[in-house]
Amino acid sequence: MIDRRHWLLGAALAALAPRFAQATAMSTRFTAYAFTFKSLDGSDISLASYAGHPILVVNTASLCGYTPQYSGLQALWTRYRDQGLLVLGVPSNDFGGQEPGGKTEIEKTAQGDYHVTFPLTEKAAVKGAGAHPFYKWAAQERPLEAPRWNFHKYLIGRDGRLKAAFTSAVEPDDPRLIAAIEQELAGE
Repeated sequence: MIDRRHWLLGAALAALAPRFAQATAMSTRFTAYAFTFKSLDGSDISLASYAGHPILVVNTASLCGYTPQYSGLQALWTRYRDQGLLVLGVPSNDFGGQEPGGKTEIEKTAQGDYHVTFPLTEKAAVKGAGAHPFYKWAAQERPLEAPRWNFHKYLIGRDGRLKAAFTSAVEPDDPRLIAAIEQELAGE
């Protein structure tokens, strides 16, 4: 015999099931390939152009203690770009106001000081209501792994799905990040 509490719990779960199914379908319907960024020079960077290739998306900042990671990101780009990896830097002023400048200042730091040749986007928000749509999607896909500071890394797999997230403290040469990139490059 079912007591009242179990019956109420069952009824509540049954009522929520369609909403859960809809939310699940919404979060898995899109891939990273649905998103486009504006490059630092104003042209479009469509992630769909990189379908079938892994993409490392990193929110960057010029005045951060992690800014020297630009060198490691450039090393990743140099090492793996011919195998298909895209490294994409997304300058953001969301954390500590550490990307206050515009295009000229971003280029001076990234390209001038760190010799970055991988693509950079225009400055974009990566958190909150005004976040770039890619970051809203990523936060929905991995709500516990959203950026909490500059140089947070998202690895998009060859299928366009969010495969891994790495905190700011994870350096670009960290074996865990390298292994995840190599696994995606191998198509595993």
